[in-house]
Amino acid sequence: METHEYPNGNITVIWQPQKCIHSAVCVKLLPKVYNPKERPWIKAENASPEELRTQIDQCPSGALSYKFNTEK
Repeated sequence: METHEYPNGNITVIWQPQKCIHSAVCVKLLPKVYNPKERPWIKAENASPEELRTQIDQCPSGALSYKFNTEK
């Protein structure tokens, strides 16, 4: 399955376009991050990791998820 990753400090936003149902919850909650008219359409650096987690947890389709980055 295709995935796109957008890092922001200690968190990475993961988008799986095949799962997206275009409910626009992400755009409504964090318009400074999600803009479907721009490329890339996700700008994870425009929100804090906590804001991203809170919004992603509300994604109804599961198309958006996140992982924590570990320092190496």
